[in-house]
Amino acid sequence: MTRLSVNINKIATLRNARGGNVPDVTKAALDIESFGAQGITVHPRPDERHIRYSDVREIRPLLKTEFNIEGNPTPRSFVDLVLEVVPDQVTLVPDGNDALTSNAGWDTIKNKDFLSEICALFHSKGIRTSIFIDPRPEMAYGAAQCGADRVELYTAGYAELYPSKPEEAIKPYLETAIAAREAGLGLNAGHDLSLENLNYFIKTIPWTDEVSIGHALISDALYLGLEQTVKAYLSEIRKK
Repeated sequence: MTRLSVNINKIATLRNARGGNVPDVTKAALDIESFGAQGITVHPRPDERHIRYSDVREIRPLLKTEFNIEGNPTPRSFVDLVLEVVPDQVTLVPDGNDALTSNAGWDTIKNKDFLSEICALFHSKGIRTSIFIDPRPEMAYGAAQCGADRVELYTAGYAELYPSKPEEAIKPYLETAIAAREAGLGLNAGHDLSLENLNYFIKTIPWTDEVSIGHALISDALYLGLEQTVKAYLSEIRKK
């Protein structure tokens, strides 16, 4: 069964817009867990414009489900944070410090030496390591060569094309998912997955281990409420 990890960055963005602690990011994470999500994802950036490093430290010991930290391992501060809190999973994302949101995957072939070193470092602490990649089979094979445990497919392209051409939209993702499985890697997916496109993705690639969803889920919660939204996403994952 595919697991749902909820990215809570947008909740932190709302809090930071006014200062103080409303909404309470830690409480939101624990509530999301209690509503049935099987994991919490955070993506701290150096400017702490949403999730703060202090949030990561506060949330980690309280969670009962899986904790996934995403980010670019280039800043030493990110690497040190991951080694300090020891999440269940770290997802390596090559976004620049000024990136509005993640917008591309790693070239696992050109960056093999660097990614291999980072994977080995996190493995030394027993942390499962996933590499964020574009839907290209060679990037999955490259991730395996780097020593990754999983890849996360960057699904923005799928989400963009899905409304008009679902079969065309899923094709490169299915090809890359097959490559990942052949390479012995676990499979995650995330970025712009929503209530509209999630079920088709999971039905087509049922061996997806985990989806990480933030923006769409938190936006839907404005209308449906957080508990009902989490349950709606779980329903889409489980729907045959």
